[in-house]
Amino acid sequence: MGNLAVGAPASTAEPQPEIRAPHWNPATRVAFRFCFVYFSLFCIYTQILPALISIPNMEAWDPSSHWPIPPIVFWIASHLFHAQLPLVYSGSGSGDKTFDWVLAFFLLVFSAVASGIWSLLDRRRENYTILYKWFRVFIRFALASQLIGYGIVKVIPMQMPFPSLVRLLEPYGNFSLMGVLWSSIGASPAYETFAGSAELLGGILLIFPRLTMLGALVAMADMTQVFMLNMTYDVPVKLFSFHLLLMALFLLAPDLERLADFLLLNRSVAPSPQPQLFSTRRANRIALTLQILFGLWMVGSSLYSARGDWYRYGGARPKSPLYGIWNVDELSLDGQLRSPLVTDYDRFRRAVFDFPQRAVFQRMDDSFVTFGASINASGQTIALTKPNDKTWKASFAFQRPATDQLILDGEMDGHRLHMHLRLADTSKFLLVSRGFHWVQEYPFNH
Repeated sequence: MGNLAVGAPASTAEPQPEIRAPHWNPATRVAFRFCFVYFSLFCIYTQILPALISIPNMEAWDPSSHWPIPPIVFWIASHLFHAQLPLVYSGSGSGDKTFDWVLAFFLLVFSAVASGIWSLLDRRRENYTILYKWFRVFIRFALASQLIGYGIVKVIPMQMPFPSLVRLLEPYGNFSLMGVLWSSIGASPAYETFAGSAELLGGILLIFPRLTMLGALVAMADMTQVFMLNMTYDVPVKLFSFHLLLMALFLLAPDLERLADFLLLNRSVAPSPQPQLFSTRRANRIALTLQILFGLWMVGSSLYSARGDWYRYGGARPKSPLYGIWNVDELSLDGQLRSPLVTDYDRFRRAVFDFPQRAVFQRMDDSFVTFGASINASGQTIALTKPNDKTWKASFAFQRPATDQLILDGEMDGHRLHMHLRLADTSKFLLVSRGFHWVQEYPFNH
């Protein structure tokens, strides 16, 4: 009796409630297996994995260009889709190559088969709670890396630069759909910065676990806009942007019911059911700190790379020593003076010096011919080459009697050329000079 009097009686101790693991229905388990396999492979064999582990000043690598992917894709392309080999699979700048579509098809089929086998072998499992919460972290950062990277090169307006000097001269009817989009957004750096800020916001929100739903909503809005622009302006990133949209929807999937209750059905909602990574508060704090540090690394790395690119080919890039649009006032060929007013396909109408290693000449029919250029400002010489003909060369000596005057003397294609050129005032282009106006009495839609 004395022992029973110390502390609470044994008979009054309340039993601890048994914590049962949640039961996932069969469709949810199969869907998770498929998503796990497919998104993992897609991230590994596209630019996502290199972006996650990128280091500034290190050349990006392409996982899909290494064994065993090319042989598999080539075989499928040839035998199932009767595509002509070899396929372009690296260095083109397009994300919608035949190789990319066939690779996506292969990943889709492989994931379906793998998830089917997985379902048969692991059919007794109640759920994948632990695997899911870690995979969710991976998808968060995979999506965030792309939003941060693409966002920063828009915040610092480089992805769509302001139209070049050649673009200012090119007839609008010669633009491709993608060219129209690039030039229109590039002509409004403020809008490009706004669009990039929206993408960057989504990426930063995804770094924080408790802001995942909000970040995924922002990402979904961003990627819907990007995907529609890619589809309607024929930008060859349709496949990739669609997958980023799917990844945002994957992160939103557990909260869709709560969002519907709140936004559509006017019901109260419970807190997010997403489990913590660890069972102790200390471990979760460490995990949160590491996630934030990794997110800061992604932002800092992207900013560092963007700053370097801004000085290499962005707004602060080096310009040609003869920078400007030069109108041909007088041209003589082998000593024979020709008027520039005579329409002749082989005649030059303008010379454009924009990038340091490039010279572009506009013919009388408004077509352009581009040369590699090596300009020696102190020696006053220009050496021209053709990118597709390593044996072709032309050389000129130049003089600048005045800031807006240029005289070229040299040889091209076995002929002696002598040209007098005058610098055009680019501020007279309406696209350059018009700018923004708060007050407009009438629309200025030219």
